[in-house]
Amino acid sequence: MLNATASCRLTLPLLLAIPLAAVAFQTQKPATKLPARKPAGIHFSDIAVPGKLDFLHVSGSLDKKYLPETFSGGVAWIDYNLDGWPDLYLVNGSRWDELVAGKRTVSNALFKNNRDGTFSNVTQPAGVAGHSWGMGATVADYDNDGWPDLYVCNYGPNQLYRNNHDGTFSDVTEKAGVGDAHWSSSAGFADYDGDGWLDLYVANYVDFNHQNPPAPDCQYRGIKVHCGPKGMIAAPDVLYHNNGNGTFTDVTRAAGMSVLPAYGLGVLWGDYDNDGAPDLYVANDSVANFLFENQGNGTFREVAVIAGVAYNEDGQPQAGMGLAMGDYDHDGFFDYFQTNFSGDYNALRRYLGKGVFRDVSYSSGVALPSWQLLGWGTGFFDYDNDGWEDLFVSNGHVYPQVDQHPIEITFAEPKLVHRNLGNGKFADVSAQLGSALASPWSGRGTAFADFDNDGDVDVAVNNLGTQPSLFRNEGGHRAGNWLLIELASKTGNRGATGARVSVETEQTRQMQEVTAGNSYQSSNDWRLHFGLGTSSVAKAVVVRWPDNQLQKFEGVTANHSYFLKQGGQLAVTEPKRD
Repeated sequence: MLNATASCRLTLPLLLAIPLAAVAFQTQKPATKLPARKPAGIHFSDIAVPGKLDFLHVSGSLDKKYLPETFSGGVAWIDYNLDGWPDLYLVNGSRWDELVAGKRTVSNALFKNNRDGTFSNVTQPAGVAGHSWGMGATVADYDNDGWPDLYVCNYGPNQLYRNNHDGTFSDVTEKAGVGDAHWSSSAGFADYDGDGWLDLYVANYVDFNHQNPPAPDCQYRGIKVHCGPKGMIAAPDVLYHNNGNGTFTDVTRAAGMSVLPAYGLGVLWGDYDNDGAPDLYVANDSVANFLFENQGNGTFREVAVIAGVAYNEDGQPQAGMGLAMGDYDHDGFFDYFQTNFSGDYNALRRYLGKGVFRDVSYSSGVALPSWQLLGWGTGFFDYDNDGWEDLFVSNGHVYPQVDQHPIEITFAEPKLVHRNLGNGKFADVSAQLGSALASPWSGRGTAFADFDNDGDVDVAVNNLGTQPSLFRNEGGHRAGNWLLIELASKTGNRGATGARVSVETEQTRQMQEVTAGNSYQSSNDWRLHFGLGTSSVAKAVVVRWPDNQLQKFEGVTANHSYFLKQGGQLAVTEPKRD
């Protein structure tokens, strides 16, 4: 966002026009020094109820007879009023009889952050209740006015809400031409052609007729359950080009993305090959994933098979849901993490360079803890501020019927947290982080933000058919030092989507990108959070802007939030508190 409110600002000197090759730590080998064991006292508390998140997710019947009843539940952090405090948007489903009748009595919800650990429901005055069976939500400044807008994926026509700068939104879907009427799951924005305007990719799932749905007579481990998606017709995904005048054009075929339709669920833009142009990873259900490599000329090449991300290490497709991207081993390249169905493992794919990934799920330690769980929303986040990005996974089954059979699988499931050990391996520390994470829910969308501005990352989860969870990080800001960085581009793509920030300390070399669309059907806070461990100063902070211009800052003091407008000075901001 462009104007974070601050009561004071300090500035640091800057160096401009650095050659790309000068950022030496982008391709360094991973550090070998291990961080200390889990700092004592860190735990997560679910404060959804005391935080006044009065929301009930509705998604069809309790027995989930039909496929759409099991997928809804996106969540998005959106500082819609630009006060420096992330607000929360929760996507709701509907009831089956109302869907058939063409009506909807439940609502999506926008909760304003009250800056005191509580939220207020402002859905109706904001005008973002939604009109369809909702799936996911994505936040992006599509019109370059400096204010975050909201795109909602639905079973039914999608919706684009434009921020009016006064606490309200306008539905501009028809004018913009992005009301895809397929069953859409997730969406992501990126400026793929470098013209300064954010384009939109929408992942669609299946062509499903709710007026004549298939009978729920399929089998899962001998149990009668609903059917899908195998055997159903996959819905084609869509790439919309932003015309810069409030409208979009479908350029899927012209951009080289008109591939055989698949069951799309997860979408993630990011520059995996370090060439300065955003690439696109799409997690597909039960068929091969997509990896669209940006060719730098407005077109893409689908390279998932040759890159090693289409299938698991046994050459089999997985039921891809959630996606995360992070340089977990500090080698200067982004790696991918993908959640999958129970009876399979969540996949961590390490980038080896030269367009090739390796499945390191078992050797890294993330595979076995996930085997019986069914993963959805996920993300890399440094919960203990030690400078190494950890992993969070929300879990929950799709068949309530499993609770009636002794097969060691339940419909509601606990969360997973994998702690990064700094040597290429992770440890399951879920049980050490408090009873809130162990409480079973059927989790779906998951999004990350330091919503209380205390210096550690918190997690919001939309749970299928019940209340949401807001996991407040208790103690992470005391365990290690940190930086929080917000960016604004000077011209075009003013939310700085696609910008890359690299941070170097004596112990670590980290990097992250600003993304618009994350996890599963969700959006994280645009501000980037870096743990610094015991370092009180970052030796260097380097920003690679979407236009590939670079800025470098040295001697950046820890434990502050910073705001940077392209070409300007890095400014310390103190969030306004009531």
